[in-house]
Amino acid sequence: MNTNYIKFGVAIISTLTLASCGGGDQKAQQQGPPPATPVTTYTVAAQPVTTVDTYPGVVVALNEVELRAQVGGYVTAIFVKDGQKVTKGQKLYEIDRTKYQAAYNAAKADVAVAKANRDKTKKDADRYTKLAEQDAVAKQRVDYALTDLANAESQVAAAQASLSSAASDLQRSVIVSPLNGTIGISQIRLGAFASPGTTILNTVSTNDPMAVDIAINQAEISRFIALQKDASSAKDSVFTVQLQDGSIYNGQGKIIAIDRAVDPATGTIKVRISYPNPKGVLFAGMTVNLKALNKAANDQLVIPYKAVAEQLGEFNVYVVGDSAKATPRIVKLGKQFDQNVVISDGLKQGDVIVVEGVQNVRPGAVVKAASAEEANGQQPAAAAPAKK
Repeated sequence: MNTNYIKFGVAIISTLTLASCGGGDQKAQQQGPPPATPVTTYTVAAQPVTTVDTYPGVVVALNEVELRAQVGGYVTAIFVKDGQKVTKGQKLYEIDRTKYQAAYNAAKADVAVAKANRDKTKKDADRYTKLAEQDAVAKQRVDYALTDLANAESQVAAAQASLSSAASDLQRSVIVSPLNGTIGISQIRLGAFASPGTTILNTVSTNDPMAVDIAINQAEISRFIALQKDASSAKDSVFTVQLQDGSIYNGQGKIIAIDRAVDPATGTIKVRISYPNPKGVLFAGMTVNLKALNKAANDQLVIPYKAVAEQLGEFNVYVVGDSAKATPRIVKLGKQFDQNVVISDGLKQGDVIVVEGVQNVRPGAVVKAASAEEANGQQPAAAAPAKK
């Protein structure tokens, strides 16, 4: 009796199990394939590309001179204030002139003595020469007189050379500005001793125009040579300077020099770009960012950067193929600019890629065109009610 109840229970459970399985299959068949993933797409196309390359730069003065004492002595006068504008030939410093004035006066007196001696020997030589013509004096005496005259002429020349040297030392005891510009903060004070050739008194530099020095990779040399030859590069604002506060300096720069050699240690070469500086905004030694426009020679493939996904160090995009299926494809990126990026390999013109909704796409998934809001899982904005 108990055995019959057990068999009947097993039969009922089996029937219910089969019924439930059959119902699951029917439900799965009724649901069908998963719905298409909403995305926005972009058709890959070639276009002109202009990117911006940024280089760290240093502002330098085109003309800068260190003022050094050329004669030794104590500083007896300073004629300018620190940071003052100066003009070429303006007196800046004075070294004690006492001994240099004395040396000049002594040399001047020596010249006068040498000339007087020369004049005397010349008269003697002329007199003996005339007497020799009349056979009134021995010829040897004439030779002695001419020799004395030659020696006197040499003494005059030597005295004049000493006078010139003394005059030069006297002149150098007053240091003047070698150019129009701005003088820096004095490195020596009144009464200090200045050694010739070693003591730096100050520095004078021009402040308009100024220049920015940058280091470029040797692979870019040909490009910068072309920009140097292109007279329109300054008008097109190819080079702009960004100051440390983030502001852009208002001035048109042009390449004035490319260094003679590449630094073998870094593989870079120095380029100097000149800028007008009428308002004195640029100061020597400032660090800036120089931004250079880089226009590609040929059109390049460009896509929105948001379409790119990175995984394990590789970049890929989803390409929409036949039957609207999205397939991942590895790409190589070029330069990024604005919100776009250049594709150097992996795509071709005409390919359709997923832009918005990439995070929801799986390999092989069917996608459909939708608004950006729908692709990102947001509700589309409601339409404004019509005005009555």
